[in-house]
Amino acid sequence: MITPTLHSRGELLERTAGHPHAQLTSSDDDCVGYERDGALVWLSHGNATSVGERHAILSLLVDLAADGVLDGRRWLDLPRTGADVIARYFTVRAQDDWDLLFATEPPAPMAGEDRVIRLTAADEAEILAVQTAALPHTTSRPGDPRIRAWYGIRSEGRLVAVAGDRSPGNGVGFLAAIAVHPDAQGNGLGGCLTAALTRLLLQEYATVALGVMSDNTGARRLYERLGFTGSAARTSVSPG
Repeated sequence: MITPTLHSRGELLERTAGHPHAQLTSSDDDCVGYERDGALVWLSHGNATSVGERHAILSLLVDLAADGVLDGRRWLDLPRTGADVIARYFTVRAQDDWDLLFATEPPAPMAGEDRVIRLTAADEAEILAVQTAALPHTTSRPGDPRIRAWYGIRSEGRLVAVAGDRSPGNGVGFLAAIAVHPDAQGNGLGGCLTAALTRLLLQEYATVALGVMSDNTGARRLYERLGFTGSAARTSVSPG
């Protein structure tokens, strides 16, 4: 049985120098960590997150799984790792390669930011319609308890762009499910929405983060122009 070496979120943040990813993926209620051979794995929010050398991480995860420590964990979150490497250690049901981007300064003002409005429960059907058309695989949807508030932009009365404030209240603001309806894309609405919400959340948090799939180069370039220049390349795996 592998013995935990970290027993609190505070210890984790000290060990990771308060990195935004460690802040976002840990809670004071349930954080416990394991270290071996340059690998650090922590359990919190129902997932297992890690930093360090990839093979050392995967070897540690295999042993934690054998001990039953990973039972019920939805995702294993790793530094960017190829599927061929992961397959040596785990049977994989799903794998996502993505980048955590984060900003610490507000973006330059964008024309159209004043169109961003806070949405209400009465708008949930429209939010879902935009997501279905533009972002069908998102896990952040109306009714998700992680979402503090939804924001959007209307064009001629119709909701055409949405985003969720999924800030977990643990030191970092987080934007989720940024989506623009396909027939309204190319008009800068995603940039306006992201800029406005980044500016809003930086009034509450020192850092604002968002996730983008690694192959979505257009979105990444947009976010970098808006000040999301900090990054961490990640791979999330759902074991089979």
